[in-house]
Amino acid sequence: MAALLPLALALLLWQPLLLATTRAAQSSERRVVAHIPGDIIIGALFSVHHQPPADKVHERKCGAVREQYGIQRVEAMMHTLDRINADPNILPNITLGCEIRDSCWHSAVALEQSIEFIRDSLVAADDADEARGGGGTRCADPGATPMKGKKPIVGLIGPGSSSVAIQVQNLLQLFNIPQIAYSATSMDLSDKSLYKYFMRVVPSDAQQARAMVDIVKRYNWSYVSAIHTEGNYGESGMAAFKEMAGKEGICIAHSDKIWSNAGEQNFDRLLLKLRSHLPKARVVACFCEGMTVRGILMAMRRQNLAGEFLLVGSDGWADRYDVTDGYVREAAGGITIKLQSADVKWFDDYYLKLRPDTNLRNPWFPEFWQHRFHCKLKGHPQENPKFNRTCKRDSLRQQYAQDTKMGFVINAIYSMAYGLHKMQKVLCLGTPGLCDAMKPIDGAKLLEYLMKTNFTGVSGENIQFDENGDSPGSYVIMNFKKMGKDYYDYTNVGSWDNSGLQIDDDEIWPSKDAIIKSVCSEPCAKGQIKVIRKGEVSCCWTCTPCKENEFVFDEYSCKACDLGSWPTDDLTGCDPIPVEYLRWGDPEPIAAVVFSCLGLMATFFVTFIFIIYRDTPVVKSSSRELCYIILAGICLGYLCTFCLIAKPRLVYCYLQRLGVGLSPAMSYSALVTKTNRIARILAGSKKKICTKKPRFMSACAQLIIAFILILLQLGIIVALFVMETPEVVFDYPSIREVHLICNITNLGVVAPLGYNGLLIMSCTFYAFKTRNVPANFNEAKYIAFTMYTTCVIWLAFVPIYFGSNYKIITTCFSVSLSATVALGCMFVPKVYIILAKPERNVRSAFTTSTVVRMHVGDGKAASSAASRSSSLVNLWKRRGSSGETLSSEPFSNGKSVTWAQTERNSKGSHLWQRLSFHIKKRENNQTADELEELMALTPPSPFRDSVASGSASPNSPTSESGLGPTPSPKYECLVLRHYSQSSSSL
Repeated sequence: MAALLPLALALLLWQPLLLATTRAAQSSERRVVAHIPGDIIIGALFSVHHQPPADKVHERKCGAVREQYGIQRVEAMMHTLDRINADPNILPNITLGCEIRDSCWHSAVALEQSIEFIRDSLVAADDADEARGGGGTRCADPGATPMKGKKPIVGLIGPGSSSVAIQVQNLLQLFNIPQIAYSATSMDLSDKSLYKYFMRVVPSDAQQARAMVDIVKRYNWSYVSAIHTEGNYGESGMAAFKEMAGKEGICIAHSDKIWSNAGEQNFDRLLLKLRSHLPKARVVACFCEGMTVRGILMAMRRQNLAGEFLLVGSDGWADRYDVTDGYVREAAGGITIKLQSADVKWFDDYYLKLRPDTNLRNPWFPEFWQHRFHCKLKGHPQENPKFNRTCKRDSLRQQYAQDTKMGFVINAIYSMAYGLHKMQKVLCLGTPGLCDAMKPIDGAKLLEYLMKTNFTGVSGENIQFDENGDSPGSYVIMNFKKMGKDYYDYTNVGSWDNSGLQIDDDEIWPSKDAIIKSVCSEPCAKGQIKVIRKGEVSCCWTCTPCKENEFVFDEYSCKACDLGSWPTDDLTGCDPIPVEYLRWGDPEPIAAVVFSCLGLMATFFVTFIFIIYRDTPVVKSSSRELCYIILAGICLGYLCTFCLIAKPRLVYCYLQRLGVGLSPAMSYSALVTKTNRIARILAGSKKKICTKKPRFMSACAQLIIAFILILLQLGIIVALFVMETPEVVFDYPSIREVHLICNITNLGVVAPLGYNGLLIMSCTFYAFKTRNVPANFNEAKYIAFTMYTTCVIWLAFVPIYFGSNYKIITTCFSVSLSATVALGCMFVPKVYIILAKPERNVRSAFTTSTVVRMHVGDGKAASSAASRSSSLVNLWKRRGSSGETLSSEPFSNGKSVTWAQTERNSKGSHLWQRLSFHIKKRENNQTADELEELMALTPPSPFRDSVASGSASPNSPTSESGLGPTPSPKYECLVLRHYSQSSSSL
């Protein structure tokens, strides 16, 4: 009695539904039940009839009888039970019976029939209580069918539809009745928390959806429409298809759903929506029941759309002829999925022998026979008067096709039998027959044994259940195509299982060009990416090329290559860019090296000449010690070219910085020292009174000054070594170029260059000041020209170096050119004199001329000039009486007058006189002249060398060129100063 308590509670909950359903059943047609008695009863729900039409749904009046989904499955269950009962190895001494009801492929009808199953179970339980207790009274509905002798079902086979199976399972699990489905594939049914007592011998729709996606992907159909049957089967299957398709980049152009029994207008509206996406979306993925597909084909016929669409159907279509009959042209080309199950031969032998007069246990068989052959069974209780022909010699072999899911129906029945067999062996301890331990059969325990079932199916496959109650499976890929003139049929073109899709393309398409296209946008060319249009799905795009330094990272984005790499030819990645550096064979380095080699040879030649003729006047007069430093700097400048052009290495990087900065510093430091010395001597010579000799005039002092200036540059270079350690690095002047260079920043260039520029400007300044030297020796003029040219070179170097990519070549030529200018302007004239004009390489050629400078200007002591006029006159007379002739030139500028005197040779020395006349202009027409004689010793001449060993050399004056002619002024006095001193030899 305790075991029936849950059933009683459930009955109280479902009592209103049972009463309402019973009244509805009484008002509708009487439901037929196929019953075979036995020790254990197994229930079954088959779609013996089509589902109610749309206008008959509220009456739950089923449609026409079905052969494959209905009659064949009923007969398969009856004959399978016959085979099980005859098999001594399965449930010995126990007879299995069945109770088969019609679900009409409709949830409401199936739920109604399931309630009938439950009511039978409750009535049977009450009968058992009465038998044990004896005295109870039970009130029964007087209109109900008598249930005397019926036994409760221990489990249920079916139904075929997923949505119907869900409704039935929601009821059965309340009463712990296991359910094994043969074609319900919805993924929702795998959820054991919701459908604990549900099992199936077919795989989940998740695998079927995967197979459909693989087919669509194989032919690059990236833009498809999606249709599904309204209900759990189509909705859950299509949801899985869309999810997987989205991950594979397949876009849904249009998605819609429709009932299988919808009217023609609904199907026509659906086709109009699909038609609006032509010609891009030509493929329609249809997760539909068979009758839904047939409704689509009929709408295609009405709208003359044959050949416009290609349907990819699920196992609801499979290879069913009732779907395509009469609409083969519209269905041609369709690709469908069928659960893999071989035909059951022994069922054909049994089924094809059935006749209405001998098959009495199937209550729907006479109705089916008349419907199948369009005849009437005259005199039969179920005679159909709408047919005129009498059934005579008709045979089921005519247009026979076995149900494609026949193997799954039989495997489901065997699964229930093997589960009962395991339970009987355990509970009855090997005793044959139905023992008391099994009475009544506990559904929860039976479910445990069913989940452990493992046997070989009718087609040789292994039947077992996972933790979700699902069975593994595989699919056959079918293609419905034209086989001959007006003949269309299904062809096996491939298969699908967990290992993937195997399909024969040649069986479907006559050629590759015949494969239809179903895309929104054509694939992009190489090097282009997809840019999704705003408001469009991801399969509708505009192709945009990547930039020149980018490769195709994925189909929607480009990615720039790192510096130093460039996209490959196929734009799938980046390859390193070949590293460039100056090579000895390039035109520019060849020119620079040749130029430097010529310069080096010229420098060595000049150095050699200067060493050979080191004691000649032309070498001595040029400050030979400083000249050697200048020549060393010029040589180092030419050598820099080789370090700059060589392939960058660490040692070359050090030498580059050292040579480029130090070589000009050596030359210009010596030149600054030399020009500064000349300028100081010249400045001293212009003084009226020379009080003392300028300091640091010796050769040793000059060398020390030059080396100090060079060491300053060397200190700057060493400091830069510490701040910026030389390294070999890659330089990227552009995204397409990689240069191997020595690292050097702007500071590393500007600091040494700035110091050298300071030396150059100082040299130029002093050279300009000393440009007016004695006419017979104009080295200062050569220095000035050298500095002017050098300034031009280095001023041009700055913008070229910092504004171009030819930094190394620019540096090579700049250093070499500045060295060449110094060599050509300063040393070539001397070498020319030494080699070509030896007669000019004498001491007399480098002494000052007898032309002396007279400074003429306003008198400074006019008041005392008169008193000293006699002294000036006497001096004039004395010089004149000594045999010296003084000649004057006309006053050209009012400030100076030049006097010439005859030379005297005294012990190899030259005597010279400097006369300075200071003339005061006449004022207020005065005629008095004032003369003043001032005598002072002039400072040493800037041009000197020893005449004889140990002898002091007299000094000689410098000369200035006269200014331009001006009107001759009138003067009132003349002051003459006489300076006498030994001349210096150069």
